[in-house]
Amino acid sequence: MGEVKVLWIGGHQFVGIDSTNHSVVISSSEEGIGMKPSDLLLVSLASCSAYDVVEILKKKRLRLLGLEVKVQAEQGPEPPWAFRKIHLEYLVRGPGIPEKAVRDAIEISEKKYCSVVATVSGVAEVTSHFQIQPDQEG
Repeated sequence: MGEVKVLWIGGHQFVGIDSTNHSVVISSSEEGIGMKPSDLLLVSLASCSAYDVVEILKKKRLRLLGLEVKVQAEQGPEPPWAFRKIHLEYLVRGPGIPEKAVRDAIEISEKKYCSVVATVSGVAEVTSHFQIQPDQEG
């Protein structure tokens, strides 16, 4: 079981500390320092799936040179402003990477491995698409 903690450091600012003692500053949008909690959830979702996709493509011995996951989300208009729709766009970079390999890696991540997607998809509609940029190194 994972355990994290959040410490209030004043105003609308907090520090989140993960189970391996790494930290992130969290704040409201008015503070201008740190991530908003709702954005942090989206970053968690994208990074959870990105980690899986990288590992799956590496196991297939593909030459992955880069991966970026952009997230667009739609929230409800009133409190608690729950996410209703979340869309992930995977930008994969590397020579000769087959579309099927990327499609399969994303599907395996989103349906089998990523705990954040599994949790959020029970509440919000999670969709995704990908693009492959076959550019050379550099």
